[in-house]
Amino acid sequence: MIGKAAQNLKSVRIGSATLNQTPLDLAGNTRRILEAIAEARGAGVQVLVLPELCLTGYGCEDAFFRPDLSAHAMEILVKEIAPASKNMICTVGLPVVIEGGLYNAVAVLGDGRILGINAKRRLPRDGVHYEPRWFRPWADGRSIELELVLLNIPFGDLVYDINGARIALEICEEAWGAVPAAAAAAGFADIVLNPSASHFALAKYETREHLVANSSRSFGVYYAYSNLVGLEAGRIIYDGGALIACDGKVTGRGQRFSFADGDLVTSDANLDVVRSSKMRKKSFSDSNDGPGSLRIIKANIDLTPQTPADAPVAAPQTITPIEMSPEEEFLRASALGLFDYLRKSKSKGYALSLSGGCDSSVCAVLVAQMRHLAIAELGKKEFLRRSGLADDSMTALLLCAWQGTNQSGTKTHEAARQIAAATGGRFVELNVQPAVDFYLEEAARASGRNLDWQHDDLALQNIQARARAPMIWLLANMEERLLLTTANRSEAAVGYTTMDGDAAGGLAPLAGIDKAFLLKWASWAAKSCTIGMGPVPALLAVLNQPPSAELRPIQAHQTDEGELMPYAILALIEACRVRDKLGVPETVTTVLRAFGDHSKSEIEAWVAKFDLMWRASQWKRERFAPSFHLDDFSVDPKSFCRFPIFSGEG
Repeated sequence: MIGKAAQNLKSVRIGSATLNQTPLDLAGNTRRILEAIAEARGAGVQVLVLPELCLTGYGCEDAFFRPDLSAHAMEILVKEIAPASKNMICTVGLPVVIEGGLYNAVAVLGDGRILGINAKRRLPRDGVHYEPRWFRPWADGRSIELELVLLNIPFGDLVYDINGARIALEICEEAWGAVPAAAAAAGFADIVLNPSASHFALAKYETREHLVANSSRSFGVYYAYSNLVGLEAGRIIYDGGALIACDGKVTGRGQRFSFADGDLVTSDANLDVVRSSKMRKKSFSDSNDGPGSLRIIKANIDLTPQTPADAPVAAPQTITPIEMSPEEEFLRASALGLFDYLRKSKSKGYALSLSGGCDSSVCAVLVAQMRHLAIAELGKKEFLRRSGLADDSMTALLLCAWQGTNQSGTKTHEAARQIAAATGGRFVELNVQPAVDFYLEEAARASGRNLDWQHDDLALQNIQARARAPMIWLLANMEERLLLTTANRSEAAVGYTTMDGDAAGGLAPLAGIDKAFLLKWASWAAKSCTIGMGPVPALLAVLNQPPSAELRPIQAHQTDEGELMPYAILALIEACRVRDKLGVPETVTTVLRAFGDHSKSEIEAWVAKFDLMWRASQWKRERFAPSFHLDDFSVDPKSFCRFPIFSGEG
């Protein structure tokens, strides 16, 4: 028993906060944690849940193996964060070394001290998650004593009884399994806290919200879920969206895709409501109402809210659901990713080779939309402070360069002009044909023959793409800008890009999404977008022409789909072979079912072509610039899809 006697709680104000953290930035992460605790205290919160591993950052990767990281985090927890938990309960995630192993843990703080530390029991190893590489899973029902600051702190699988309010924890993945980890404590708990680091993917939020609501109903508890927000480590975007639910209904929804350091949502919990509900439900009356083998940490703490007398009293309320189309989700996620990449890399703007095609035009529009959305939320002064820019104009934020050769078309040139004008980016026009000619002359001198399209098709195409890279890199370096490469996931999958050419850059914001979706998104952004800067009709000039690399002579009428296959079919083959791991016959059947207007022989040829290009281009994917994870799968070998550089048939 910890602390003095206090009256049993029948109601409590719960808070769930999101945080934009950075791996290994313990000073900055600590500051944001303390700010979140202070904000929650000002709102009268008595029980606060913060995101998973929020003290060190979730994406530390192999830096988790550094003994000094977990030691420093524990020191900060004890000396700086725990004392801030007076008059409230608060969770803080951090790595903990114990018994020679490293554990993903959550400290439960109260009354200025550590009440206990819970260790994660279920570790994700699918998709973008590799937690078993760093952490060990803790055994269900097991607890030990951790010697810390001359005290023995309970560690392991713990539940808490604070002034009669009974609290259990689920740490992110523990809620997603067939049998959620909190099920063992369902008969005991009034409140379940879920500190998470749940990455963004298109349409995932609805599933997450259903999970939280359903858990609150099935466990008979108030369920509070927190999450990270922002581009934490450079590839994975977190959309925030803190949630609190009771009896299957969401009573608090936090903001998604916020450009701020974090967001807080609160809800007042009447604990008698969930207790009465449990007594009425047969599922609980037939079960053991106790926590079974789980260790209960009991504490009596003064949880009197430390708020001004005139502070408004929050009441339970049903918040209107946050509905977003996939197009809006993609825009908001990409904008947040671009904003965080800019400020965390400390770059002074973006540079872009703007060809007038779909991909480069979408990149320009996303940067412009990012500026509009961030300024709308933060204001110009805070936008400048957080981004580190000296000027909030688009000309300062984005440099666009059109780099023409003899194969460049007039329509794409004009489309590039219109996109630059519509977005407000600084636009320069360059002629790189003299550079191409120089390379061809030197190659002819070195080889003893002139190059021609009959014998040197690929070399002649690639040299044009590569001739563009030095100039845009030069311009980017001169102004300390981050160069965007415009390849999409469809091109990355089949290697339809030139390394050291159009693949040059420090960030590939579109490499996590397929070209079929990008074409659909560009149409939406041109005509139907209602957020940020609204619709960008200039995109219609891009969409009114077939996608083309424009690397062959104009009379060849080169198109991307002619070189590859219809983009919609490419996207489906990619999903079948890469995401779903289907065999060739199953892939052909799936594609034929969706695109019955094509013959089976056509589809078989396209599947074979995809497989050949996929195997041959793994080395390119290994060299790609970092990309955002935006969909339910990606081809990024560093975060999602590992594949051998050399492979045979199959």
